[in-house]
Amino acid sequence: MTTLSLPPDELLTTTRSVRKRLDLTRPVPLEPVKESLEVALQAPTGGNSQGWHWMVVTDPELRSGVGDYYRRSFEAYRDGARRAAAAYDDADRRATQERVGSSAQYLADHMGEVPVLVLACIEAGADLPAENQAGLWGSLLPAAWSYQLAARARGLGTAWTTLHLRYEREVAELLGIPPHVRQGVLLPTAYYTGETFRPASREPLETVLHLDRW
Repeated sequence: MTTLSLPPDELLTTTRSVRKRLDLTRPVPLEPVKESLEVALQAPTGGNSQGWHWMVVTDPELRSGVGDYYRRSFEAYRDGARRAAAAYDDADRRATQERVGSSAQYLADHMGEVPVLVLACIEAGADLPAENQAGLWGSLLPAAWSYQLAARARGLGTAWTTLHLRYEREVAELLGIPPHVRQGVLLPTAYYTGETFRPASREPLETVLHLDRW
């Protein structure tokens, strides 16, 4: 599989959530997805436990089922997100959040049509640990981000989504995921249209950097 020739800093700063530009009509072969997951398996994991599992969903009916749960969850989330976006005093920030909201709505409407859905999961038991969830999720989420970077390098777009977790048990039942395996993030994966990936606007480092003391 041919990968894009991107310097590390460019890859890290231009791997954006792709929603409206996901190509819903172009099939995605399993090869680049599996290659990207091979890269993900090199991510750090607490105690070298490697308790992750990767659910790759390509069956149209199953994708549609996951998409339905995602859409239902998004509908419950949408109004609050719109109010939050409208509350920004900065007009540019408000416009940015409105664009994000529009693209999020598009993804919710079409999640079940995305060619490949990847669920990053981890062995955790039915009850999550109250004392150290950072350790648990820290053993999964870096690998999920590595998957997104590797997919980007192979010309695939992804988006980091967790709204389906409102229906985690229902999705687990749909896909046969056992109770001791918990879902961490849903990564819709498809080829994308356009090439205008660039760094996003962020708060200046000086506003969030603390040296020695807060």
